[in-house]
Amino acid sequence: MHFTRAAYERLQTELGDLTTRGRIDIARKIEAARLLGDLSENGDYHAAKDEQGHMEGRIRELEHLLANGEIVEHGEAGVVAAGSIVTIVYEGDDDADAERYLLGHLEEKTPGLDVMSPKSPLGEALIGHQAGEWVEYDAPNGTLRVRLLDVEHP
Repeated sequence: MHFTRAAYERLQTELGDLTTRGRIDIARKIEAARLLGDLSENGDYHAAKDEQGHMEGRIRELEHLLANGEIVEHGEAGVVAAGSIVTIVYEGDDDADAERYLLGHLEEKTPGLDVMSPKSPLGEALIGHQAGEWVEYDAPNGTLRVRLLDVEHP
């Protein structure tokens, strides 16, 4: 898994928040719900325990991502690498139909950009190419071609 430095730091911050403030808040909710009486019919208690389970799952996910992820620095200027923002247009489409993607892990969520995995067929095909080049890749319905219009390194 490859992450930009900003995404990696955001994940570290989220993990720190969940393991401190998040756990304290959940413990308070569970304790307040316990004070309401019979736990078998206590909706607040069950909701707090469900929230705790989801949060602990996210904590484990973040720990795994951070332990196994690598920070990628910007590659060579103008060349597609993990962490690049690419603008592509499919063969037969007009440049006005161009699509922009951040090539990275889903945790790289960036407002206004869809994320494309560098391990996807198109993502793998784009790696190492430059703006202006045509790139072919195998899709489930056959071979597709895209023109790489722009490569940015955020």
